[in-house]
Amino acid sequence: MLPWLLIVVLFSIQMTPSAFAHEMSLSTEQRLVNTHAMHPPRILEVLDMSETTHQKFSSVDIDQALFQPFPSEIVFQNYSPSESYEVPLVLRNTDKIPRLVKVVEEESLYFKVISPADMCSKVAPGLASTFTVLFTPQENKDYIHRVICVTERERFEVPIRAVGPRAILDFPDHLHFPVSPVKCLSQRTLLVRNVGRCEARFQLSTRSPFSVDPPLGTLGVGQNMQVTVDFLPNRAGDCTEDLRLHYHSGEDLYINIYGAAADVNVRLDRNSVLMKRTYISMASQRCVTLANRSDVIVHYQWKCFGTEEEEEQLKPCSDLLRQEEKKMEHFLTECTDDPAFHDHLSRLSSTFFKQQRQLPQPLLLCFGAVTIEPEGDIWPNSTAEFTVTFKPQEVKIYQQTVYCDVTGRESRLPLRIRGEGIGPSLEFSFDLLDVGNIFIHSKHSYEVLLSNKGYIDAPFHLVPPSSAQGRCFSFSPSEDTVPPGSCHAMVVSFSSGILGMFSEEILFAVEGNPQPISLTFRGRVMGPTFQFSVPELNFGDVSFGFPCTLTFQLNNTSLIPMTFNLRILGDGSGPPSISSMDQVSDPNRTDWAGHSDPTVQPAEFRLGPSSGTIQAQGLATLCPNRVQMYNLALVVDVQGVGEEVMSLHIHAR
Repeated sequence: MLPWLLIVVLFSIQMTPSAFAHEMSLSTEQRLVNTHAMHPPRILEVLDMSETTHQKFSSVDIDQALFQPFPSEIVFQNYSPSESYEVPLVLRNTDKIPRLVKVVEEESLYFKVISPADMCSKVAPGLASTFTVLFTPQENKDYIHRVICVTERERFEVPIRAVGPRAILDFPDHLHFPVSPVKCLSQRTLLVRNVGRCEARFQLSTRSPFSVDPPLGTLGVGQNMQVTVDFLPNRAGDCTEDLRLHYHSGEDLYINIYGAAADVNVRLDRNSVLMKRTYISMASQRCVTLANRSDVIVHYQWKCFGTEEEEEQLKPCSDLLRQEEKKMEHFLTECTDDPAFHDHLSRLSSTFFKQQRQLPQPLLLCFGAVTIEPEGDIWPNSTAEFTVTFKPQEVKIYQQTVYCDVTGRESRLPLRIRGEGIGPSLEFSFDLLDVGNIFIHSKHSYEVLLSNKGYIDAPFHLVPPSSAQGRCFSFSPSEDTVPPGSCHAMVVSFSSGILGMFSEEILFAVEGNPQPISLTFRGRVMGPTFQFSVPELNFGDVSFGFPCTLTFQLNNTSLIPMTFNLRILGDGSGPPSISSMDQVSDPNRTDWAGHSDPTVQPAEFRLGPSSGTIQAQGLATLCPNRVQMYNLALVVDVQGVGEEVMSLHIHAR
């Protein structure tokens, strides 16, 4: 009797090469004796129990068979042709009531099932019925068959497999690598021999950080070959994976691979570099040292990103460009039907790619304004010196972090580079010019010096002012280039017709500098100055109808001509007044009014001249006539300045 304390296995165990070799060396009887696990059979069909039994209820779940077969799979191996081999098939009743079971034999020239004598009797709970499977092979090859077991509730199958000759490669069950530097390749070469009974056609596969070569192979019986397993770790720590060995006969074997990785002593002599302030279009350099204090050769390469994951994000862009190239090539293929054009295009493309492959590798790697040697090797216990070149293109502070990817270290070594780009250094000889009081419309000129204190050319141009007063300035030259160490004289002209205080900041843009330089002018634009020769005009007592004349001077005390207009506020708006001489000389006049409208007062003052232009420091004479008592003011209007700029009191009776 076979023991029934068996383990039900619901998962597959990965088989090692030694276990497979041991299993293949067993006979059919030895393999059966070493079988200690079973699994539920595969149910083919569920039957109607009312047609076969009155016991319709069962303690066994509907997805489980009423009988458990052992072995779950019948295997024959290491057999010889024309000989017969037997394996018992035990079907145990797992229900709590007696049940019937029978075996339906499918037609086969090689397999036969021998039923027990009490096959028609029910099997008590927990007991078993034993059938015998007879196998008579004709060739030493693989056979596949099955027997179908029928119970009162279902039909299930028990697979039968006859294993022919197998190839056996003597791989070890475990493969260990010594501690390796990160990102450094370690190799183990195995001499593998086929100790089986047939030719081995196999595949080898594993996962990163391990790889195997060759991935495919064929090895005859008794022959051997070399298999190389590579270990290239990207991270420090322990790594373990399985090397899968797949035979053409369907078996998969697994070799456990273990490796450990550690960081080596490779360091930069500094983590940050401060570059000198550098003029745009010029360059400055600093040196950085990478020291290798390990016993292995390390390879370094400068990168823009701190991790490989960040670099992977750029790959879709490259893939898109390649897709565009393919689309363009397809387009040209469709649009050009001329075979001669096709040949020419093919030769051109071939020539281009050949020239591209022949181009030398770049000697420097550019990170914006920073360039550095791209890659190289460092021998054990040696150092390498890099030259960091800073060449700014803009006036700003540059902050760039580059990363040195070194074999032997998991993380990339950061190097922070900071530099400032400076533009042309232009300066005016003064920042503020107070021009004081300036007469309106007068022309003034000033000279200002523009010096280049830097080491590069300084092209500049005037930024057109937006204010009305700013547009009154003119500059000569308004644009130019000042060489390094030179000084240019600029003439500033100013003439304004706008009165009042002003403070104008004139801007000059310097090419290469984001901020313009400024020059401020401050002052006041005023009108012409003048004065009367008398403090007032006092006519005293004037006889009615008799003209009285007073003479005074209007003096222009400014440096510009003055156009004036004199008028008397409050004087009549009618015709000129009539003197007594005119009255008596005209016998037809009967009154002094001289006009028909009595409400309009006559103009009683006469000014001569009442308007004109006085050159700088010129004179004018006024002759008023007064015919009645009056107290008024004589006012001066100056053209371009305003009205009633000055007044002169008039007293008369």
